[in-house]
Amino acid sequence: MHWILLIIGGLFEVGFTFCLGKAKEAAGSATYLWYGGFGICLLVSMCMLMKATEALPLGTAYAVWTGIGAVGTVLAGILVFKEPATFLRILFIITLIGSIIGLKAVSSH
Repeated sequence: MHWILLIIGGLFEVGFTFCLGKAKEAAGSATYLWYGGFGICLLVSMCMLMKATEALPLGTAYAVWTGIGAVGTVLAGILVFKEPATFLRILFIITLIGSIIGLKAVSSH
């Protein structure tokens, strides 16, 4: 259950960085709506991380949470914000995913 909360928290981390990107592109009152989404996603993400660390090792949970956020944010950048999808970027994303899986595999929980 705590791993599921951690994954959800990581996805909300992607949500708050996505909202920052959309706020940068928005104009007028839409900017404030995206910043509101940022705040909500940030709050949910942090609460999920806090709940997950009640049962999971802090270092592992934090690394997995930030890894999910990093991978998701890079993918959102490529797919939504038209950032370049170079060979090295994809290689390092795959390496990061492998590290996240490795941390999960060696965790005692």
